[in-house]
Amino acid sequence: MSDHDLGFVHVFEPATQPGAPTLLLLHGTGGNEHDLIPLGRLIDPTAALLSPRGKVLERGMPRFFRRLSEGVFDEEDLKLRTAELAGFVAAAATRFGFDPGSIIAVGFSNGANIAASLLLLAPGLLAGAVLFRAMVPLVPNPLPSLAGTSVLLSNGRLDTLIQPAETDRLAALLRSAGVDLTLVWQPGGHQLAQGDVDGAREWLAARA
Repeated sequence: MSDHDLGFVHVFEPATQPGAPTLLLLHGTGGNEHDLIPLGRLIDPTAALLSPRGKVLERGMPRFFRRLSEGVFDEEDLKLRTAELAGFVAAAATRFGFDPGSIIAVGFSNGANIAASLLLLAPGLLAGAVLFRAMVPLVPNPLPSLAGTSVLLSNGRLDTLIQPAETDRLAALLRSAGVDLTLVWQPGGHQLAQGDVDGAREWLAARA
């Protein structure tokens, strides 16, 4: 089901099983609302899927927020877009009737970064998150309390876009906010690999 209202072009597919979570699928730069649907189905075949398209265009490629250069984010735009996305998710829960307490973000690259921003700037919106190839989006002061929130961070050892120290910095930031964090290093680079899919499926199954 594809829709243009609620502020974002998006796809929603209902859960196939009562009590299943809703996966908020957040694509990478140049992706769209259809990109991560197959991934969502792979990692939890029973889940509802909510997949918006980022509204910021960079040389014609959709993103969820602006960046000033590679790895340098426009923090004011990030805050604005994070609030906008949080509003969309809350409105979608009302529209589609899914449990707002069981939303798990699944984001890749730019989508993982705004998912991390949602955790930090809209605490309580997400029950958890799967972050594939994420960086520190921003450091809020004060840090929110995210006790009870589970996060899987799956980054690549050979990723030329994200240094290992940046991954460690994000892990430390989330842990200091109280997140129950699982950090998994994949042997490859920035692209998703089978290990990411398998790890996310196992992590979600253990949470269920």
